[in-house]
Amino acid sequence: MTHPSRSGGQILVDALAVHGVDTAFGVPGESYLDVLDALHDSNIRFIINRQEGGAAFMAEAYGKLTGRPGICFVTRGPGATNASIGVHTAYQDSTPMILFIGQVGSDFMDREAFQEVDYRRMYGQMAKWVAQIDRADRIPEYIARAFQVATSGRPGPVVLALPEDMLTARAAVADTRRYTPVQGAPSAAQMAELRQMLAAAQRPLVLVGGGTWTRQACADLLRFVEANALPVACAFRFQDLVDNQHPHYVGDVGIGINPKLAARVKNADLLIAIGPRLGEMTTSGYSIIQAPVPSQRLVHVHMDPEELGSVYQAELMIASGMPQFAAALAAMAPVDTRAWQGSVAEARAELVAWQSEPAIFRDTGAPLNLWQMVQELQRQAPADTIITNGAGNYATWAHRFFRYGALRTQLAPTSGAMGYSVPAAVAAKIHDPARTVVAFAGDGEYLMNGQELATAVQYKAGVIILVFNNQMFGTIRMHQEREYPGRVSGTTLHNPDFAALARAFGGQGEVVETTEAFGPAFARALAYTREQSLPALIELRYDGNLITPGATLATIRANAEKAKAA
Repeated sequence: MTHPSRSGGQILVDALAVHGVDTAFGVPGESYLDVLDALHDSNIRFIINRQEGGAAFMAEAYGKLTGRPGICFVTRGPGATNASIGVHTAYQDSTPMILFIGQVGSDFMDREAFQEVDYRRMYGQMAKWVAQIDRADRIPEYIARAFQVATSGRPGPVVLALPEDMLTARAAVADTRRYTPVQGAPSAAQMAELRQMLAAAQRPLVLVGGGTWTRQACADLLRFVEANALPVACAFRFQDLVDNQHPHYVGDVGIGINPKLAARVKNADLLIAIGPRLGEMTTSGYSIIQAPVPSQRLVHVHMDPEELGSVYQAELMIASGMPQFAAALAAMAPVDTRAWQGSVAEARAELVAWQSEPAIFRDTGAPLNLWQMVQELQRQAPADTIITNGAGNYATWAHRFFRYGALRTQLAPTSGAMGYSVPAAVAAKIHDPARTVVAFAGDGEYLMNGQELATAVQYKAGVIILVFNNQMFGTIRMHQEREYPGRVSGTTLHNPDFAALARAFGGQGEVVETTEAFGPAFARALAYTREQSLPALIELRYDGNLITPGATLATIRANAEKAKAA
């Protein structure tokens, strides 16, 4: 059967509806006007962004939250290059996403026409599949494949270029079926081998991360670790795969890892890594797990068989989706756990000590205690609050001290991209307006996509944004003091009045400079966002010397100077 003749833009929008799309993000462009026209009469909500980087981050965050591809539309050339940061993040974070780019007409191609780019070459190494749809009658085929590729195996981004004349061409073509993600599953023999390895262990540890997790998969995982008295840690920026209040949760394995947890990973005689790629951040530069042959017996479970063995030669490698593997774990008969019976309580006690108040605040007498700020946030925020952040030292206060709830309460880029916090928070609030959403944003990081506060106001997304204002690019300054002590270059910032800027956008803005002022300010922000459905921003002005929970800039500089003098 064929469908009545439709324009390419209409065929595309109808195909998105077939695949269950309800929301798309983007910045309009003349290169895809026919798509915009088709969206006018559709049930798909098109969220207008203020910059393509923000749009791509919103689509990526939506993909993380839902497990369905986040949809983003941008125009050719500058629009596509702006959006590349979100595509790179989706690739490194294994997030399903589809980026549609308006392209020059086919009659202008290969002439370096206005804003023309070859997207296959541009995006080739940061997307699972990059293609261009040259015929309107093949749009349903390409869209179906895009959804299939983005969600099957290791999820990730797909990029499709849309020539302008193709979108206005007409074709009589049928729609496809809705996509069905494909994931592998463990064999009975693999599960039997895993059980034998666990039964022979003395110091086992479970490490979880990566994509394709569902609430049921997380519940199945917990049944397995409880039945086998196992400590479970979460990979870098996947801390919400296990409720952090759960007694078997022992911390996160990433930047700024608890040294005692790092030692546990190193000294484990069996490491069961379920989902993470085991990249640089999770392995502390490939140090706590040696490459290519680990000192630990390693079981590596991942969605993509090409990832298995690419860096680490695990003793047992299993290509599987997380729901499929977790279900098999839950069904596995428990082993004798007497050899490691006390390890969970010990590791949990180490985590509690690691999350206690840093001495840095007692030693410096800082007016704004950021540890106490996080504790107050934890007290006031609902258990299902979503916390977002971009890259920067300020994120440590969330990563180390906030206790994340169940899936999905954490949105953060493993790619280390700055500018993620605000777009991700706005996307989360648009998707789930009933939940509280709090963005942790550095002063440098915030201004990379702070313009999306306008999007929050336009769509009544009542997010709460905490801007950590220490008037510097803190992470770079920290490294600078460590390597070139006293030679400050390129890291000092002159900032606006962030609170006044938030009010200018149409939201609420306050400045907090003391510990005592934060609790009432956050309570007002909560009330305002709930009653007005508008964003609230709290600017946290604090001493830039307080660069990490463990050391001040002055200490880092002094230690570096001493080392250079030695």
